[in-house]
Amino acid sequence: MHFTDGRLPPHASFHAQNVLWVRHWNEHLFSFALARPASFRFRSGEFVMLGLPVEGRPLLRAYSIASPSWAEELEFLSIKVADGPLTSRLQAIAPGEQLYLGRKPTGTLVSDALLPGRRLFLFSTGTGLAPFLSIIRDPEIYDRFAQVVVVHSVRRVSDLAWRDTLTAQLADDPLVRDQALLQLHYLPTVTREPFHTQGRIGNLLDSGRLFSASVAGPPRLDPGMDRVMLCGSTAMIREFAQRLATLGFTEGAVSRPGQFVIERAFVD
Repeated sequence: MHFTDGRLPPHASFHAQNVLWVRHWNEHLFSFALARPASFRFRSGEFVMLGLPVEGRPLLRAYSIASPSWAEELEFLSIKVADGPLTSRLQAIAPGEQLYLGRKPTGTLVSDALLPGRRLFLFSTGTGLAPFLSIIRDPEIYDRFAQVVVVHSVRRVSDLAWRDTLTAQLADDPLVRDQALLQLHYLPTVTREPFHTQGRIGNLLDSGRLFSASVAGPPRLDPGMDRVMLCGSTAMIREFAQRLATLGFTEGAVSRPGQFVIERAFVD
């Protein structure tokens, strides 16, 4: 339970960190940021455990970190679930309150798990965009790949979190804006409302819509030059993992880099 001033009881396994800001995108989706402990280190694309005390014990869930590894605050993107054990409470947090933050970030959606390549495709659905927000704001990714293509599939137009920022190719980010202007490509797609791009990611791939005039190279996924990261719904990840394997892509890990990676922590 919270203390009366919004602070959490100390816990040896977690940092108790202040909420800095909260942004509600719509009735289904919100972002928030925590103060970053001085000792907290992570690689862009990793996730960490977040939680609140429930019945005297921390209730925790894994959340991808949406901020880059150099940032002074830790951003997160979350859905709202009315009866969710954690999210029903988490969506009501306010600046100045505290959350438990795990001490050991981890994950497989890191650039070290991929072999060198020319094009990097980041396929996401829903809140699966979060780790890619981290990756595309890290200068290292633009040194490793000539093109970085973010594909974000959602049900409703209002679910396109950070759409204006991504459409502007991170123009307000002083660290990567020059590289992003030339190398970052953003393709949002909506499945249940009218929008200029409609359909699931698989439909965009099959129709060739995925490869616009701004994406140089062959109009297909090529294991010789392309690398892929997947994050989002279990159905999308399973579908694309099978597609990629059929095309000759191999799944990678930090200990054995490959041509695509998925975040297995979020796959049932």
